[in-house]
Amino acid sequence: MSIYRMKKQLATIVFSFFALCVHAALPMNVECVGTAKQVENGNDTLFFFKDEIHMKADTVVNWYRTDGTLFQSDAEEIYPDEGGYYIVRGGMTCAPFYVFLYSDASLDSLIITPDCDMTTLSVVGDAQPFTYTRPDGTTGRYARACTINYNDLAWNSEEWVDSAALMAETLRNGVYYTLPPLYAATPITLCYDTDIRMALGLDSACIQTELIEDSVHAVKIQLTSLVTTRGQDGERSNERNRPTSQDLITGSEYSGPLEVAFYSNPTPAAKFFSWSIYRTGDLIATRRDQDIRYTFSQPGGYRVVCKVKNEYCTSDSMEVTVSISESYLAVPNVFTPDNDPGQKNEEFRVAYRSLREFHCWVYNRWGKLVYEWTDPAKGWDGTINGRPASEGAYYYVIRALGTDAVKNAKYIGKASFKKKKMKADESLIGVYQMSGCINLLRGKR
Repeated sequence: MSIYRMKKQLATIVFSFFALCVHAALPMNVECVGTAKQVENGNDTLFFFKDEIHMKADTVVNWYRTDGTLFQSDAEEIYPDEGGYYIVRGGMTCAPFYVFLYSDASLDSLIITPDCDMTTLSVVGDAQPFTYTRPDGTTGRYARACTINYNDLAWNSEEWVDSAALMAETLRNGVYYTLPPLYAATPITLCYDTDIRMALGLDSACIQTELIEDSVHAVKIQLTSLVTTRGQDGERSNERNRPTSQDLITGSEYSGPLEVAFYSNPTPAAKFFSWSIYRTGDLIATRRDQDIRYTFSQPGGYRVVCKVKNEYCTSDSMEVTVSISESYLAVPNVFTPDNDPGQKNEEFRVAYRSLREFHCWVYNRWGKLVYEWTDPAKGWDGTINGRPASEGAYYYVIRALGTDAVKNAKYIGKASFKKKKMKADESLIGVYQMSGCINLLRGKR
């Protein structure tokens, strides 16, 4: 084998071994002395010192710069300049490390540019990254970490409240940081090198600006609704599909007429409001108030759309859907007024939906009127003048109009015990004329 080939193979072996050591973890027998912070930057290990750079090994070693030149031989500790180094001990070359004397960035100010869709920040000053040269000649860069703190608004199911917001970034020159749209005045603070400074016992380094009241603020709404209900929960139990809570009504069918208060709940900068109510695609009402109240009477699907803006910004509109069902009326054939809380049918009540008019008369077998009422949510408790009525069959007559009946809908004939057939014209939608027997039973069935 030629001398040239032997040198080439030997060089390849040495280079491979060195590369293996370079990519190994930094040995624990090399450490910094004094106040310092160790940082991992990818596969590179960096040390930041507060006052002077002072490195130490657990025994006497040779210290080299990463360009391969000897820095100091047969030394247990060194005071090097900034840069990259590695040690050779027992003929073994170990992974390099990089040392810096920490220095502040030279930052002057933050410039804020608010807009309707986003807010931008730019840093004025010098925020150069820490750079170093690796053994292979490539340049490593460690960008300074920074955080941007400000107050945002968050909806907590009842109101807008301040919510601390934090963005993690890297500090760079000439870079615009993009924040979400801001809805209210807030200080904006950028702090950098926080972990390093804390480890070195230094105070925080921050610069600040502020979004003031007169700036461009984005606007936003959060729709809520409150449904007007009738009576107590028990009195409503026979009415189908009527919401009873303050939840936003959307995507379900409800009984009409349904009176709903809508609240836009805007962020502070909102000034102008626009409400549009659509039924099956047709615009049927508009409003300009911050909050509105509307009664849904006719069956069908509705869309309630709210938009809000100020002099500069228009929010994404929010909308809810309301579906009013067709009217419905059903009558039981028996009820058992036992005053037993565990039993059903304690009263003679109809099941209904979307009624705007109701009247029921109850007669005994001799044609005497014993009870009548006009609220479909209520009923007859089986008493006459405060005394329990006798068991047996009673005769009822009902007249009712649904919200889907035409405005001037009329009943046929008069309602009385003598009118044995109270049947409405089936072609008249939403007109109910009903009669029949209701059986009153006492005792457990």
